[in-house]
Amino acid sequence: MTTAEEAPAAPGRRFLPAARGLRDLAALIGRLRVRVLTERYPTTVDLAFALLILTLTSLPHHRFQQPGTWVWVLQAALVLPLTFRRRAPYAVFGVTALVAFVQWLTSQAMPADIAVLLALYTVAAHCPRRRTLMAFGVAELGVVMLLVRVMTSSVGFADPMESGFRLMLMLSGTVTAAAVLGLNVRARRTQLKALHERARELERQRDQQSALAVAEERSRIAREMHDIVTHNLSVMVALADGAVYANPLAPEKATAAMRQSATTGRQALTEMRRFLGVLRADEPDALRHPQPGLGQLAALTEQVRAAGLPTTLSLTGETDEISPAAQLTVYRIVQECLTNTLKHTAPGARAQVRVDCSASAVALEVRNDGRPLPRASDHVGQGLAGMRERAAAYGGSLTAGPLAGGGWRVAVTLDLGPDLAPDPAPEEITP
Repeated sequence: MTTAEEAPAAPGRRFLPAARGLRDLAALIGRLRVRVLTERYPTTVDLAFALLILTLTSLPHHRFQQPGTWVWVLQAALVLPLTFRRRAPYAVFGVTALVAFVQWLTSQAMPADIAVLLALYTVAAHCPRRRTLMAFGVAELGVVMLLVRVMTSSVGFADPMESGFRLMLMLSGTVTAAAVLGLNVRARRTQLKALHERARELERQRDQQSALAVAEERSRIAREMHDIVTHNLSVMVALADGAVYANPLAPEKATAAMRQSATTGRQALTEMRRFLGVLRADEPDALRHPQPGLGQLAALTEQVRAAGLPTTLSLTGETDEISPAAQLTVYRIVQECLTNTLKHTAPGARAQVRVDCSASAVALEVRNDGRPLPRASDHVGQGLAGMRERAAAYGGSLTAGPLAGGGWRVAVTLDLGPDLAPDPAPEEITP
């Protein structure tokens, strides 16, 4: 013999959770369908609702049953205008109030009077508060008129005063509840609309920030590609020209220049692949190359000297405290200055690079004593603008201009304070 705890559950109880879940799902689908139908066909839904109310209020009742065709006309005139309650709520309320007044004149009580409450609810849910107060006042006036009718007639009431008071409380409470419910629905709808507007505004702001971030990233990529391509191509052109001039007299020097030009080209390709993140599996060496920094300035000046521009480098101060991003900025500015010297000065020019590092700032100066070449066109490059943008990222300043004895000077100061320095760039870019 088993106890109550040991007895197995009834077979039907096993399916109760599933049945409840199906019931809740059916209820949810029903609500969604009603919402979709209401949004797409509001007038049709309201017409069906009005016909349903008219059918229910037309059923015989021992307190409201009255013979006569005009009673059915009054009921239809009270209920059927609800078909247009969403399109013209204030007008529909006026029609129902007028029909209710005619009903009051005929001393005819009908259950279809609920249409007045529904019209009042619709006004409160869709119209401004001023019209809602006016409709509420008209409905309360109807309550007072009905109370006066009850007080002056004792038909069906043992105590007219007490019955009238109870009727006033009941009807006034019903009218107030209809108005308050409509106002709550209107407030909720307004709040949901504000939330939707806020969500759309946040989406617009997010899209704008994304567009600004994309534009900034494109500008950064353009600067990097300009520095990589322009410098290396300028060096390669200078080496190729030198090889052409040296080939008749010193073929070994021409061969060395062409090899250096090939090395420069490979280095440019490696930097471009690393920067764009399109490294291939057959180039593992490129993965171990970090972004250039202060440690690569010596190789940069050596590369420029091989291209025919005698360059000296002076690097002082502690470089370990300088972030990789700041070192990359210094390297690119020096690279741009030396590239411009190669491109825009006559042969025989010399360049000097001085970099002074500290924990709070980096002072950079690049000067040359060359004679500027005449411009082939009026086109103005973006070199100085790019260098100013790089310096501005660190709250720094850039000055550039010709020297009194001939040549050109560029001076940059980068502020490495914690509030101005951007996040350090990664040392290497992987695909």
